[in-house]
Amino acid sequence: MGIFDRIKEPVILKEDSSAKEQLDALEKLLMETKNLKIKSALENDIAAVKAGILGEDTILFELKNSHIPMFILHDLYLEYEGLSAQIDFLIITRRRHFVVECKNLYGNITINEAGDFIRTIGNRKEGIYSPVTQSKRHLELIKQIRSAERGNVLTRSLLEQYFYDNYRSVVVLANPKTILNEKYAPKEIKNQVIRADQLIKYLIKVNKERDAIDSSESSMEQLAKYFLSKHCNSKIDYTEKYRTLIKEEQEKEQTQSSFINTTENDAVPICPRCGALMTKRKASKGDNIGNEFWGCSNYPKCRGIINIL
Repeated sequence: MGIFDRIKEPVILKEDSSAKEQLDALEKLLMETKNLKIKSALENDIAAVKAGILGEDTILFELKNSHIPMFILHDLYLEYEGLSAQIDFLIITRRRHFVVECKNLYGNITINEAGDFIRTIGNRKEGIYSPVTQSKRHLELIKQIRSAERGNVLTRSLLEQYFYDNYRSVVVLANPKTILNEKYAPKEIKNQVIRADQLIKYLIKVNKERDAIDSSESSMEQLAKYFLSKHCNSKIDYTEKYRTLIKEEQEKEQTQSSFINTTENDAVPICPRCGALMTKRKASKGDNIGNEFWGCSNYPKCRGIINIL
């Protein structure tokens, strides 16, 4: 560190997050729907988004109070040739650049000898998608973006040769109650998974590695602003699946309202296709218009019918 260095503390170039917009959209949709099943699914998603925001706020707090000269970009969305990456944090330090994947998971995490992530909540165990794999894919996209802008074969070759020396991925478990069992995890994966309160020590440790090379402040700032210029707004609509479900339920209700109510004396048959109860309807098209028939109550998902002779 030079005597004339002016950067003494973290510099946050991007602090906002699309997660809060996502939360607002989901909460608004929750107020609009009356379907209990959809409400339950929305509430689960809202809880997960809130947990994610809390986890990222925890990491942001650690970074802000680290007193390490670095540039920080929060919630960076990158796209390249049909691929995309939503990066929780990209950190540019003097010697290394870090892609941080934040996981604020409930339950305890075990990483087995194969590198699989297993979450335990109470007596229930479930495998979860490896955040290490996710973070590596983010790194690979950054590598492709940087490599594509190199002017010649030599500079591209140098970037690719030293890329993983300069860029590191790390998964941060932000829930302080989560117990991490990594006893049998492969060393490569074990070195990439830490707790939030270990993040600053991890950054300092990696920057002290012998092969690390100092960058100038201008180079750090230039690189951070380069990535900021590549950020674009995510096109993901997190409410789309719920709006589709709401539309299907509305169509189902409209269809069922056209059914002819059966009397208590009618023997209601079972649908031969799906086993659901059937309901009397009147044909509205074709040669049999006006004739009654039995239609499946699961229509339009099931189109089973029984003609009434």
